[in-house]
Amino acid sequence: MTMRMHFEVCSSLVRLSIGGKKFCTTVGTLTQREPDSMLAAMFSGRHTLCQDSEKGYVFVDRDGKHFRHILNWLRDGVVPTLEDNEYSELLREAEYYQLLGLIEGINAALDKRKENEELDSELTRTDIIKCIQSEKVRFRGVNLSGLDLSKLDLSYVDFSYACLKNVFFSRANLQCAKFRDVDAEGSIFHNATLRECEFTGANLRGALLAGANLQSANLQDACLTDCSFCGADLRSAHLQSADLTNANLEGANLEGANLKGAKLSNANLKGANLQRAYLRHVNLRETVSTYETISRDEFICLLQNLIASLAAIAY
Repeated sequence: MTMRMHFEVCSSLVRLSIGGKKFCTTVGTLTQREPDSMLAAMFSGRHTLCQDSEKGYVFVDRDGKHFRHILNWLRDGVVPTLEDNEYSELLREAEYYQLLGLIEGINAALDKRKENEELDSELTRTDIIKCIQSEKVRFRGVNLSGLDLSKLDLSYVDFSYACLKNVFFSRANLQCAKFRDVDAEGSIFHNATLRECEFTGANLRGALLAGANLQSANLQDACLTDCSFCGADLRSAHLQSADLTNANLEGANLEGANLKGAKLSNANLKGANLQRAYLRHVNLRETVSTYETISRDEFICLLQNLIASLAAIAY
């Protein structure tokens, strides 16, 4: 066969009627990518085909819904992106036409989708319990929103960059856990042990930390707006540049805490222990409305801390 004759055969038009749906393609498209398929055999020239006498359509008694995907596969070798039920329908057609490459491609696409779904699926409380039984546990960047993790031993666990919105950590042991840059808005840490935890840059807006033990915890640059620290133990805590706007610190123990540059606008400090707290660059005028509700001795203690901080600056 000459090159010219070969080109004519491959490029010759073929009209197909698949279950009544009309398609137009070439012999080359139907035979080259899948040479062992039923379609390739049909148009190999070895078989007599039944054609419409008027328009020359070759009729195939199959559903034509997905035949365009089959033609596109034969043209380009690309598996289409479909819903699972549509993949099942296309797979059935590919099996009928004996398109082995397309069958393999569909199965690979389904396997990849299943893997991705497993990675994206949310963890359960049981999953967390299983994980923390190992020596080193990390949930960095994991979405744990809404989980009940109360009363678990989660000490030293790394939650950095995770989404912890509305998670229940009540009475959990979180000593030395890492919460760097987490989004823990609205989470519950009521009576939790958070000693020496790292919350640097964390978003804890609206979180409940009442009664929590936060001794020596690092909350630098954290968003603590609208948080409740009622009765919390914040001795020697690092709160530099933290945003405590509208935070409720009533009865909190802030002895020796570093509040340098912290925002305390409208913060409630009634009954809070601020002895030896470092208040450099803290605008006490922002908490004037609060002073009206605290005792004379507490107000004097605040002023003493301010004087000590100013003396340190001058020195």
